Amino acid sequence: MQDTVRDALRAAGFERNPVPAGRTDLGVHARMQVLSLRVVEGVSAEEVAPRLAAHLPPTVGLVSSRPAKPKFHAAWTASGKEYRYRLALGEVPGWTQVSWRVDARPELVGEALARQVGTRNFISFHDSSSAQKPRTVRSATLHELGGGLFEVRVRGDGFARYMVRYLVGSAIGVARGEISGEAYTAALEQAVPLYRIKAPAAGLVLWEVFYPDAMDPFSAEDRRSPRGLPGAPPFTLP
Repeated sequence: MQDTVRDALRAAGFERNPVPAGRTDLGVHARMQVLSLRVVEGVSAEEVAPRLAAHLPPTVGLVSSRPAKPKFHAAWTASGKEYRYRLALGEVPGWTQVSWRVDARPELVGEALARQVGTRNFISFHDSSSAQKPRTVRSATLHELGGGLFEVRVRGDGFARYMVRYLVGSAIGVARGEISGEAYTAALEQAVPLYRIKAPAAGLVLWEVFYPDAMDPFSAEDRRSPRGLPGAPPFTLP
């Protein structure tokens, strides 16, 4: 998506590159990706969105553009993120390409996810290319959406590379008996290396990026019902 947006900006007459709130893996979707951009072309912030939208494909939705607060930075100002991961426990028409079909008991998946909450060294659950430091998972829950579709919701202050995919995959591994409870606990509490399962990219969605109230450029309505989203999975629900 990064190249798509950059090319659209050039076509719309903007020369500066945008700064995203974060990078997503190839194949991962984003319901709310935030970009900060310095506009030097004498165009008002409100004009950026319609000019840019004319050059974007239908798979990329643009919600709005507006003046940023002083010193706002899409990545550095962020205070947290929420990711959602779709699991299919059976045939779910329309979701084959944007979910992970698994055979696991939902209650066991939920229990494994709940154990991830806390501030700790998650090195056993992310790629070694990311900095090893304490990170906080504030919530990790499983929700039934209906028709055999479930949704993992993980919220935290920040996530390392592949971290959410390893957290989801490891919870599935524990639920299916592929990872022992003892090994899982040691990985969480003592950063002991774990036989990891990386959930496929296609089921993951960057759902929301959070900012301190004084710097947040989005209204509650923007967050609840963002305009411009593509009207198809994974952005719509069954």
